[in-house]
Amino acid sequence: MSEEDLPPLSEVQHEVMSVVWDLGRCSASDVWKVLEERRGVSRNTVHTLMVRLEEKGWLTRDAEKGNVMFSATVSRKSTQQQCVQRLIDTVFDGSAEGLVLTLLNQGNLSMAEAARIRQLISHAKGKKS
Repeated sequence: MSEEDLPPLSEVQHEVMSVVWDLGRCSASDVWKVLEERRGVSRNTVHTLMVRLEEKGWLTRDAEKGNVMFSATVSRKSTQQQCVQRLIDTVFDGSAEGLVLTLLNQGNLSMAEAARIRQLISHAKGKKS
């Protein structure tokens, strides 16, 4: 199954996946401990979310010494790229420029972020030359 075949993540599913990406191979209990500190969530809820994510193809599981361990089937970077492309296609009618202009017009960029963006644009120009 490729990333394009996976259903979109809800906000809470993305939060679970983010913890899995941070931890790597982990148990539902490992994920629960992180999420419980952030906002208080039941262990059963986290386990159910992870089982659903496995059913949808986002996670894979294997047993290790009686413990069920989960791993992401796709990388965070790949998922971010897919989400941004979906955003560009649906909200900005396919215009990456529209997305960038919206970000710039919000005025929330720090000087460091602006400098990094300039570097990335310069690097992208160099690749196309």
